[in-house]
Amino acid sequence: MTGNEAVNKAGNEAENAAANENTRSTVRFGQYAPASRVIVHLSDPHLLADGKRLYDALDVEANLLQALDQVERMGIVPDALVFTGDLTDLGEPDAYRRLRAHVEPAAARIGAPIVWLMGNHDERAVMRTELLGLAASDEPIDGVWDFGGLRLIGLDSTVPGWHHGELTDAQLDWLRSILATPAPLGTIVAMHHPPVPSPMPFFDILELREQDRFAEVLRGSDVRAILGGHLHYSTSGTFAGIPVSVASATCYSMNLSLPPYEVNGMFGGQSFNLVHVYEDGITHSVVPLGDHQTAATFSAEFVERMAALTPEERLEAFSRKR
Repeated sequence: MTGNEAVNKAGNEAENAAANENTRSTVRFGQYAPASRVIVHLSDPHLLADGKRLYDALDVEANLLQALDQVERMGIVPDALVFTGDLTDLGEPDAYRRLRAHVEPAAARIGAPIVWLMGNHDERAVMRTELLGLAASDEPIDGVWDFGGLRLIGLDSTVPGWHHGELTDAQLDWLRSILATPAPLGTIVAMHHPPVPSPMPFFDILELREQDRFAEVLRGSDVRAILGGHLHYSTSGTFAGIPVSVASATCYSMNLSLPPYEVNGMFGGQSFNLVHVYEDGITHSVVPLGDHQTAATFSAEFVERMAALTPEERLEAFSRKR
């Protein structure tokens, strides 16, 4: 099983922004210390060759660029950009090349490595040659990454020629062998098909099959979270006692306001997730795509003024009702 190589090039602009942010974050304003690791979780861009629009209507490339631009403007240096599959819609070579051309420069400017995972719309051999720079093969694309003690295991849950998900005996044995040794900060498992039920009845046909076998491997391990995609809407749940977080798609999302048997895609509501890893927990925050109007932000001067106050003075200045 082959782990894909991540791109990890630091950009001066991103580093400077992060340095400024770190300066502001030296004061602890609440009970929790800052997150030890931060992951940007993106899913389902569904790119097409030649920049074509999905269904001749939706500019999925523009949506991906919007997401990357928003990540850059955050001024943070995440530990990784994790893409949980359906990188392309048809597995076309040019679609993977276009994906690299957009994401790799942005990741370099941010200073974060990239984790690419397979989705049911991807093609293993083409993804290997065009995106990962590896020899063509139809073997599962699984991998392990270490982000300063936080282990991320990427599982290829796809089935060639089908849209549902499976994990083979060989993959489960491999996963069991990796999890036999705990990681210093624990493990996150990322995959395309999330092991959670869906309120869309037809989409359960496309679920990860034989989930009980997967659960057996995970129970008692150091896995702290499971990241998934595939569903095209943000949701969360638990599996084998482990929190599961599904990122919506950057291409289009599902209109869950329709009756269950009528639910389908809508050209709106796209988003990505921010994963913050703390000592005793992990949070998953949804970031909507779009340049939406924002209220006045807190200035650097205000942050510095608040940082100079005692905890009691901060509570008086910021919490008391006027």
